[in-house]
Amino acid sequence: MLLIGVFLHAVGGFAAGSFYMPFKKIRSWAWESAWLINGVFSWIIMPWLIAIITVPGLRGILTDAPAESIALCYLFGMLWGIGGLTFGLSMRYLGMSLGYAIALGFCAAFGTIIPPIYDGSIGDLLASLSGVTTLGGVAVCLAGIAICGWAGVAKEKELSAEQKTESIKEFNFSRGLCVAIFAGIMSACMAFGIAAGKPIADLAVQHNVPTLWQNSPVFVIILAGGFTTNFLWCVFLNVKNRSGKDYIDKTRPAFTLNYIFCAIAGVTWYLQFMFYGMGTTRMGDYDFASWSIHMAFIIAFSNMWGLVFREWKACSKRTLTIIVTGIAVVVLSIVLIGAGSYLKSAGN
Repeated sequence: MLLIGVFLHAVGGFAAGSFYMPFKKIRSWAWESAWLINGVFSWIIMPWLIAIITVPGLRGILTDAPAESIALCYLFGMLWGIGGLTFGLSMRYLGMSLGYAIALGFCAAFGTIIPPIYDGSIGDLLASLSGVTTLGGVAVCLAGIAICGWAGVAKEKELSAEQKTESIKEFNFSRGLCVAIFAGIMSACMAFGIAAGKPIADLAVQHNVPTLWQNSPVFVIILAGGFTTNFLWCVFLNVKNRSGKDYIDKTRPAFTLNYIFCAIAGVTWYLQFMFYGMGTTRMGDYDFASWSIHMAFIIAFSNMWGLVFREWKACSKRTLTIIVTGIAVVVLSIVLIGAGSYLKSAGN
């Protein structure tokens, strides 16, 4: 059972670490146009399609679900949507390797540390082995992010303007760093949304929905909130940049292919949470580690693609060593955070 859960998290991590690749094939569209069409598929079409297929009596479940849970799921979804929007921008400015490492590192750190700060139990963490281990993992995570940032600074100093944009067309480290930090903080709201949706998932099980799919109705609500914020921002940019014609101007190069690549990106993106939701139901007593495992797999696979696209090809061995070290430290920190959760479940 546990190995099945880890495998499902690995598949979800692969999808999350790979979804941005189709964006590299989009031509003649503004970023906001491509991101919005991607969002239609990833946050509206796919969640509803999967939920309709896998959740018998979906409408009744959503009707009977506690209003508070629905409201909180939607609210956290909107906040997470801001993180998802800026996460896409971090890929735009930093590339897959650096963008994923920094944004998801902050996501893992803040997703772990914000809840105890909010509920006032942060002091209790310092009085237990599990708490100290978890906080140690957060500290190591921040150190790993700092190392990744060091690599980004080194890359920016070493490469010419032409070399920077050869693999990442809009590479801008300072702008990308600010965006990635904000994205990581806001993206942690997904974990809060899933927690707020537990009564909905429990209700689904009561309606004889297989436990493997109990989170499907929860994702429908959370991702609807995420789509709301992304829709508003992308439409604003469409008006500001006069890029709204992207959706209907068939004379532009790759018009049909752009829709296809956006759809592929959107479907791939949704698969991460579909498999994440499935994986959490198969982790048994180790479900506490699900978020950490998910983050670790995403970072691993995204950096695999970063190497495939040779985002660091013109950098010195020293800079390559720095980025590899930084990513390894981030992954180690996620393992420590998971270990802290395990010790807590064991009563230490």
